[in-house]
Amino acid sequence: MEISAISGFIQDVKNGKKSNPLIMGILNLTPDSFYDGGRYDTPQQYMQRAENLLHEGADIIDLGAVSTRPDAPEVTALEEWDRIKNPVREIRKAFPSCIISVDTWRAEIAKNAIEEGADMINDISGGTMDNEMFKVVAQSRAAYVLMHIYGTPQTMQKEFKYDDVTKEIKSYFEERTAMLNEMNYDNIILDPGFGFGKSVMHNYKLINNLEQLRVKNYPLLVGISRKSMINKILNTLPEDALAGTIALNTIGLLKGADILRVHDVMEAKEAVGIVQAYHKASSLEI
Repeated sequence: MEISAISGFIQDVKNGKKSNPLIMGILNLTPDSFYDGGRYDTPQQYMQRAENLLHEGADIIDLGAVSTRPDAPEVTALEEWDRIKNPVREIRKAFPSCIISVDTWRAEIAKNAIEEGADMINDISGGTMDNEMFKVVAQSRAAYVLMHIYGTPQTMQKEFKYDDVTKEIKSYFEERTAMLNEMNYDNIILDPGFGFGKSVMHNYKLINNLEQLRVKNYPLLVGISRKSMINKILNTLPEDALAGTIALNTIGLLKGADILRVHDVMEAKEAVGIVQAYHKASSLEI
């Protein structure tokens, strides 16, 4: 899939056409991510990871160079770009048809990554942590994942408060997408930001109400892979949370998720296949 394909996917969803859900495979280039930090530091490691993700069926590779777990230490823009520039270049060269997403809230990193061949920007802050971000994506052909966060990674699990979490996040999506639309930009994916300034029950409320969060028919992304909303329910660690992740991804698909962001691509693809069979059977007269 090329950049036009992800744009086409977004437009198909907006137009009500049935599209197979996409799988976004996570490739963390960080030493301190909550699950796989430090595993993909060398060129050999991150290139092998990229190849494995694609072999297992990933439609998108999401490169992140800064951990956004709660209380994660801040990283300078220089260090972030130093971590991510070569992987973007090398993956684009080795796998020219894959969709490359860069997970960053910094406009300058987004701009540089797009210039190096990134097809998508995955912004945890929805443009709230860098006022130049909307301008950068609006001037590009890249797709943009607009995520909701309450505060910053350093504060998000300490200060959040909602009267109605579903209504407030939908209102946030309406406001932020309107800002982008005013800039003649429409290549948007929405992410409720599971775990980013929400309680465990807020997270489950949001996945239960997922379709209510859809604004202007933009695709919905669910990123719950191995997160604490699973571990706190099952009393597991991230490395033991695959079964819980599969269960929750399946619920997300049944509730209308268009994209799953995951560490475990093969299992996510299998969940997609099962849910597609479930939907197909419901329409058969047998």
